[in-house]
Amino acid sequence: MATERFTDAASDAPWEAAEGLPRDGAAARIDHIVVLGLVPPGARVLDIGCGDGSLLALLRDRRGVDGRGIELSREGVNACLAQGLPVIQGDADTDLANYPDDAFDVVILSQTIQATRNPKIVLEHLLRIGRQVVISFPNFGHWRVRAELALRGRMPVTETMPESWYETQNIHHCTIRDFVGLCRLVDARIEKATALDVRGRPMRFSMPWWFWNLIGAQGVFLLRRGGTR
Repeated sequence: MATERFTDAASDAPWEAAEGLPRDGAAARIDHIVVLGLVPPGARVLDIGCGDGSLLALLRDRRGVDGRGIELSREGVNACLAQGLPVIQGDADTDLANYPDDAFDVVILSQTIQATRNPKIVLEHLLRIGRQVVISFPNFGHWRVRAELALRGRMPVTETMPESWYETQNIHHCTIRDFVGLCRLVDARIEKATALDVRGRPMRFSMPWWFWNLIGAQGVFLLRRGGTR
């Protein structure tokens, strides 16, 4: 473990997807571009907790995916439907059990696993439903989070975690190290992994996992079931 490095997705590969994206104020979020680079063209995709549908619309327009979405909030569902996205209202904690095995090529859970009640069960369903799984989440092991707790004794408010403790939907405070441990527990193979900085940009140099756990503001993982590395 001491020599494990997050290098696979820290190359230029995710940024190849950025070619041709709009450069105006409506440009895609950088972390969405990273996810875009992990999804093959024409894939059958399920985006869980898809919010207003911005990532799903990007995948549809730039990757030509056959996309579906699940969103808990009615406002989010309405925003998706207004863009012509096939999204239903649902809860990741209760509704994933209804999907058959290998129903999708790629299942995406972006910035959501820390807000689920049972992350382990949710991850097991994702690995069952999708041939590949893309997960991103804020890293609660980031140095600014640690400093806020250690020096001020307060729950942190940062760029990736902007809500106060009494407003946030984050109920499981997960670090990159924690997530790697969960992958081992559920027998998920990590195919690619990278850390993003506070601006959402991939950190493009190879360092041991503990460094990403300290410096990375977010983690992005591409998983497949069956065997950890």
